[in-house]
Amino acid sequence: MIVNGAPMRVVVKLGTNVLTAGSTRLHRPRMVDFVRQLAALRAKGHEVILVTSGAVAAGRECLSMQTRSRDVAEKQMLAAVGQSFIMHLYQQMFELYSVPVGQTLLTKADIGDRSRYLNARNTLLTCFAHGVLPIINENDAVAVDEIKVGDNDNLSALVANLVDAHVLLILTDIDGLYTADPRSNPTATLIETVDAITPEIYALAGGTGSVRGTGGMMTKIQAADLATQSGIDVVIAPGALPNVIERVVAGERIGTRFPARVNHREGRKRWILAETVRDCKIIIDAGAAAAMTTAGKSLLPAGIVAVEGDFERGQTVRIFTQQREVARGLSLYHSADVRRIMGQKSTAIADILGYTYGSAVVHRDDMIVVAPDEVSTT
Repeated sequence: MIVNGAPMRVVVKLGTNVLTAGSTRLHRPRMVDFVRQLAALRAKGHEVILVTSGAVAAGRECLSMQTRSRDVAEKQMLAAVGQSFIMHLYQQMFELYSVPVGQTLLTKADIGDRSRYLNARNTLLTCFAHGVLPIINENDAVAVDEIKVGDNDNLSALVANLVDAHVLLILTDIDGLYTADPRSNPTATLIETVDAITPEIYALAGGTGSVRGTGGMMTKIQAADLATQSGIDVVIAPGALPNVIERVVAGERIGTRFPARVNHREGRKRWILAETVRDCKIIIDAGAAAAMTTAGKSLLPAGIVAVEGDFERGQTVRIFTQQREVARGLSLYHSADVRRIMGQKSTAIADILGYTYGSAVVHRDDMIVVAPDEVSTT
């Protein structure tokens, strides 16, 4: 799983059944062991995000509620209680390994809206830059049916795409994807690799999980489908296996692996090109073009000479010299703001606008340099 021996960006998703070890309470020894493994990955240079379930179960434990209810308001109340409780546990556990953590609660709307998408992405990338391990959960305390991601399996895939992760590891209470339900069919065998997610693969997934978790194998296949299309390898593996996180990241064949369908850069490139605002342009000078295309630099306001059309912060815009299109990328600023800061030094942004989203108008991580024959210049 290691990419050419280099450090990777890893998203690890822990489900409720894994966190409770099949009980009605959070299993502290298991949680500490997961934390130990994540800290070990960081010590090896990997960047790690934890997507955790368990808020409702934690709330039920806090309030000593034994019965389950389908009432949405009650679940949201339990999530409100449980989110702070489980985060407090994680914070204490990560402190044992001197790892600072930060909580981010997300809904589907946060990822679907372009500006909020960019805000979430920048927050997580800034966490990496400052050595903070992000802990993410769906915002069950306020989410309603219209905006809920619906389960943390799909949320983990969206987060992996959000931060350009190399691998998504989904830990569950079974060994992986089987040819049949191993709990009811003793002849079922583990599928070690799924090269293509077909209707037949979805048919193997069956229904939902246990009474403690909302997801089953179906949502894990959905997550793998989304992530692999974005250039991310996905592994579904048993959370109870000793050192499972470290072993999977080290390349050991455990569980079921879903190889990425495209390479990492191609997945990012296709996504950015598909989101382009066609009638909007940023015109840059020759120096900025050279810095971007040959030196891999971000687009700074000093190199911008004109802005055409109107676009929102977080939308993909086309970047031109006077001769041709040279790149596309996500704008960190609204078109009106870019007009105000173009030609200025980055250090003047905060004085001109009264705030800053960073020194670049388009950051190099959110940019694709295009060849002359890839896109139209009209």
